[in-house]
Amino acid sequence: MFTGIVESIGKILHRESSQNNISLWIQSEFIHELKIDQSVAHNGICLTIDKIENERYRITAIDETIQKTTIAQWQVEQFVNLERCMKLSDRIDGHIVQGHVD
Repeated sequence: MFTGIVESIGKILHRESSQNNISLWIQSEFIHELKIDQSVAHNGICLTIDKIENERYRITAIDETIQKTTIAQWQVEQFVNLERCMKLSDRIDGHIVQGHVD
C-alpha cells in the first residue's frame, strides 16, 4: 500500500525487452535501503524490485501492466516519481492507494 506522496525521483538508466515484458534499471537516492522483492511505486505503478547491482535496481513490467499504463513509453534518461510502500507505524499523509494494475 502507498500514500500517493512522491518520496523521491529516480532515473531510468537502461531498458530491456524480453518476450512481452519490459525491464528497467533505475537509479535512486535510497538504493541502499531497498531489497529484492520490495514494492516501489514508479509514477504510481507498483513494481517489484527483482535485482540490485552496481548502485541501481531492476523492475520488470509484465504484459498486463504494459497494456494498462504508460510504462511502454518510458525511455532511458527519463525521470520517474518514486514512493516506497507504507510502514504501518508511520502517519498516513495523502491517501491509501494500491498502485496495482487492475
